[in-house]
Amino acid sequence: MPVRRPARRRDRHGRGLRGPLLPPNLPGWKTRGDKFDDVVLRSVRRLERRWAKQLDGVEFAVEEVPPSDPAPWEHRTVALGRYFPADSASGLTHRIVVYRRPVLARCEDPEEIELLVRVVLVEEVAGMLGRAPEEIDPEYPGEE
Repeated sequence: MPVRRPARRRDRHGRGLRGPLLPPNLPGWKTRGDKFDDVVLRSVRRLERRWAKQLDGVEFAVEEVPPSDPAPWEHRTVALGRYFPADSASGLTHRIVVYRRPVLARCEDPEEIELLVRVVLVEEVAGMLGRAPEEIDPEYPGEE
């Protein structure tokens, strides 16, 4: 019968478990997803300052990638964001979703990410409210 040895443990010297390398109050603690969420949140707050009444009850979300079934009007393009109208039958409110990976794939630096997220949100809110993007955000960059 073979002799069974005790399992080796990481805490070989009795010093206890190691703590995190970075404390939570430092910027390096946040993941890339958390940083992207912060960008979206800043853009949403900017829109809500001007359109608080119209955006009351609208849910904003971030997803990694769009679903594989594109909308009928999205021909051979990857969606950067989508507006989902309210559905009273299922109790869902209006939702605007920004897709993280397609946005990041089109940007080279944080300033471009901020601008593209802002453009996506302005266009989706404009579509939801039936207004022009320039009316939603007077500083809307438009087609470049």
